[in-house]
Parts: sequence; structure tokens; C-alpha cells
Amino acid sequence: MKTKHTLVLRRIYGEQGTNGTIYFQGEKICHTIELPDRNNIPRISCIPEGRYKLEKRKYTKHGEQIGIPAVLGREAILIHAANNALKELLGCIAPVTTLTGEGTGTESGKALAKLKALVYSLWDMGDEVFLLIREGR
Repeated sequence: MKTKHTLVLRRIYGEQGTNGTIYFQGEKICHTIELPDRNNIPRISCIPEGRYKLEKRKYTKHGEQIGIPAVLGREAILIHAANNALKELLGCIAPVTTLTGEGTGTESGKALAKLKALVYSLWDMGDEVFLLIREGR
């Protein structure tokens, strides 16, 4: 039987963007930036709160990434590098090292590498990985 692991993303919503922090087993992995909450409207809103199964996805533009396939009414939602949600994201989640404002951060590539190393190590053991998104610190 596969072991199920859950990463928890806690979000704080702002006018210019949604900031969050991803935890695994109580330990902070990285911060995140997303678009503001606009009722799950494709391309301009962050995805709704809930529990999602993460899957490996290959994309022409971003290469192999962590995908979030089962988002209602949305497709091709990824976790990929970006430092400015409004300019670089269309509904995806971007890990960042430091939050610098609503929907902005720094060193996204470094944060993504850390998150991928964790998720891929769990996948390599044959386990399943979920992302639980909720409001709060």
C-alpha cells in the first residue's frame, strides 16, 4: 500500500496577490506566491482551497514539473518558478525563498529546487503526495 504524504499550504489573501507558506510534517519548506482570489476564474485567480493530489507532469515550456491536475474548472496548474504573481502566473503556484510583498518574492528557482527535491524523493519511494491548501498562518 502506498504511503500518503500531505504538504500543507497556508495562505494569506491580499488585493495584489496571495502569499503562503508550505509545511511538511510541521516544518516550513518555502513560501509561495499566487494570484489574488478571484473566485477560481481561469488565468486570473489562485485555485480554490482544498486537498489536491500532486502528479509529475511534463510541459514544453517548463519541462518536468509538479502538476496539480484535479482542479475544478482549471487545467495545467503547476508549481513552477516565478517572482511576481501578476506578471508571471496564470493560476499556478510559485515557491519563493523570501516574500517581498503581496504576490511577490525572491529566489523562486532556489525554493522550487528545495520543494522538488522533497516531493520527488517521496515519489521515488512510490508514495503519493497531496497538497492541502487552507487559509491561515
